[in-house]
Amino acid sequence: MRLIGVDGSQLGLFDVRDALRIANEQGLDLVEVSPNAKPPVCRVMNYGKYKYEAERKDKAARKKQAKVEVKTMKFRPKIDVGDYETKKKHVMRFLKSGARVRITIMFRGRENAHPEQGLKVLERLIEDLKPYATVDQQPKLEGRNMNMQFSPIKGAFDKVPDVDVEEVEEDKEN
Repeated sequence: MRLIGVDGSQLGLFDVRDALRIANEQGLDLVEVSPNAKPPVCRVMNYGKYKYEAERKDKAARKKQAKVEVKTMKFRPKIDVGDYETKKKHVMRFLKSGARVRITIMFRGRENAHPEQGLKVLERLIEDLKPYATVDQQPKLEGRNMNMQFSPIKGAFDKVPDVDVEEVEEDKEN
């Protein structure tokens, strides 16, 4: 087998027993790096330290991964204008934070006979959110619910000022 030393230098071709003896003399492990090569390649290293460092790299890579969060907002087909505006602001806030938003229209009783009313609400929401979000999933009727999903457009919220809760309450009073 071809043997690689601790510092990465090639020590040459050795018999398995000789390679094990060299590793034991240094107090390290003999690890087979490339078993399919001709001749197979082995390396003298501290295997415990190698595994520990590999785990740390994997953990750091997982931390850097973006976690996609999906928020859900529920609407009704006969939603009032004020309720619609409030829920739209919540959706905008979720999109601004980088989360995807799933919109659900819940139908009850006789409303099941008129899914076009729910579709109207969703189409209105699509138009209102067009500059800020893209539609991932088109409106789809599943049982008693109609669902769709939005994802934020990067950089779309850079120009939008933050809406202060106190200002919204003052507007309601006037």
